[in-house]
Amino acid sequence: MKPFEGHPYKVIDNEEMDALVESIREHGIMTPLIVRPVGDRYEIISGHRRAHAAELAGLETVPAIEMEMTKDEAAIALVDSNLHRERLLPSEKAFAYKLKAEAMEHQGKSLTSGQVVPKSDVNRTTAVIGEKTGESYKTVQRYIRLTHLIPALLDMVDDGRIAFSVGVELSFLDSDMQAALMIAIDLNDCTPSYAQACRMHKAVNDGSISEEMIDKIMAEEKPNQKEKVSISADELRGYVPNGTPSEMKAFIRKACEHYSDYLKRKREEVR
Repeated sequence: MKPFEGHPYKVIDNEEMDALVESIREHGIMTPLIVRPVGDRYEIISGHRRAHAAELAGLETVPAIEMEMTKDEAAIALVDSNLHRERLLPSEKAFAYKLKAEAMEHQGKSLTSGQVVPKSDVNRTTAVIGEKTGESYKTVQRYIRLTHLIPALLDMVDDGRIAFSVGVELSFLDSDMQAALMIAIDLNDCTPSYAQACRMHKAVNDGSISEEMIDKIMAEEKPNQKEKVSISADELRGYVPNGTPSEMKAFIRKACEHYSDYLKRKREEVR
């Protein structure tokens, strides 16, 4: 088998994957994968995480259902099979929506939607996609905008360091200006606010955007800016191996709670 080329969902070795591996070792794979024949191999449509977990569990074969599909049909089925997941990263949703929109447009189907939308193929396509998740065509389009972010900024959106709305505004900067923004973020140890991101977007529209402008905007002191303590991921690797930034953040909070309780007990012992 091989993964679906360009599939938008991340397969990460974390605690959830460890739990899935243990479940497969104990019970096997309860839900078969869905695959389609491509040449002399099978392409996974549904079950990328299960396939990876099965490999980690040492399985040589997995149960699978073979389906004959075109690439566009497979892309739509792949996206739809994962949209029900509770915790989808913004980047996963963004690339999933983009993949499905492109596949639907390639098929050239006559699209209808219950939403009142401007009469354009793009808007009708994104409206139909949004009906699956209860979102408007504008929200779907905003997610797709995130695919224009460079990986470093998109990772910050996934980690919650940059808000979704801020990421959408920053997506209008070209890759060079986004790279300059990343440098400014590191130098100033802060991320852009929504107002600052909107100013950068506006500067793109009127042609006044520059690295100097980005540096100046990011050097501004925010009204509610507070002191921050930064800990590099490398410093935490020994305590949270293979942890994602959000998992590391949760670990730090929990560690602080335990240490605070420990100090409280010590103070009571002294009394």
